[in-house]
Amino acid sequence: MPLTLRLSTSDLAGTRLAVSPLSETVSGLQTLAGCWGRTRHGRWTRWAEHELAVRPVDLSWTWPLLVTGRTSWPQFLLPAPARAASTIDEALAAMCRTTASEIRRSLRGVFGDRLPAPARALAADPEAGLRAVAAELRQAHDRLIAPHWSRLRAVLDADIAYRAKQWADGGAGHLFADLHPGMNWQDGRLTLDGDHRRSPGRPAGGLVLSPVVLGPPWVMIKLHTTTQTTIRYPARGSGALWTVAERRPVEHAVRLLGRRRAELLETLRSPATTTDLAEALDVSPSAVSQHLRVLRDSGLVAGRRSGRAVLYRTTAQGIRLLRPDSPS
Repeated sequence: MPLTLRLSTSDLAGTRLAVSPLSETVSGLQTLAGCWGRTRHGRWTRWAEHELAVRPVDLSWTWPLLVTGRTSWPQFLLPAPARAASTIDEALAAMCRTTASEIRRSLRGVFGDRLPAPARALAADPEAGLRAVAAELRQAHDRLIAPHWSRLRAVLDADIAYRAKQWADGGAGHLFADLHPGMNWQDGRLTLDGDHRRSPGRPAGGLVLSPVVLGPPWVMIKLHTTTQTTIRYPARGSGALWTVAERRPVEHAVRLLGRRRAELLETLRSPATTTDLAEALDVSPSAVSQHLRVLRDSGLVAGRRSGRAVLYRTTAQGIRLLRPDSPS
């Protein structure tokens, strides 16, 4: 049956957008485990597998909790971000504030009475267990997510800016309908299509909408976290994030623009800053800025300020130039 949330005026008033490095860490580990099947992040997966083969990370507490062979996993491992852009330390601190009763209830909800050994140890001593899990997740973040965080954050920030504009232009209905084709908003009810076991419910303290790059290509609604109800959804542009090293611009774009500008246009199918582009393409930031100016003046790329940085992205016109048959 579809999953339905009944949203009151106060629920909508409490709805916000947020990004989380812990969410990317958790999703990244599950991507490595093949939880989502074949994904769009093969290049990152191959890089991460090589990194771990050279220098493994101890995930003896965390891995059995995240990779369960079931459709769910303990939700206290991923609290809703407390603000628009929380840090990994803030997220882990929030996780460690989970009460013992919440931990045991969540573990039983996932595993029933047959807890795997790490879950039994966590249930027996929640405080020490959470410290161990937090240490492992911090190490996984530092090794696997932090080296790519600048590009990941660019995609996430661009998505947040886009969603905020959708919200401002068309209200909640426009915002929710655009998150995923399977989501519908009508008469105060938010419905996610699919075969869900849970009955209709009310969100806990409003909704937190959180884009994810390394997660699956579908929406994940978590009603009963230890903080707020979260809706994690695929960030716009995440599928094109790794194409810079694997996908080359078509020849007609190269002939028209020159190879470097055509490469920039292809790379910017996923948003990036000038610094990101310079590092990715091994050119100077000043050279990137000159090329971007030409592409921007031609209507092929557009920039949007995000904090102190400007995120650039290929426009629909630019995508049509690269791939005339590609959806914009």
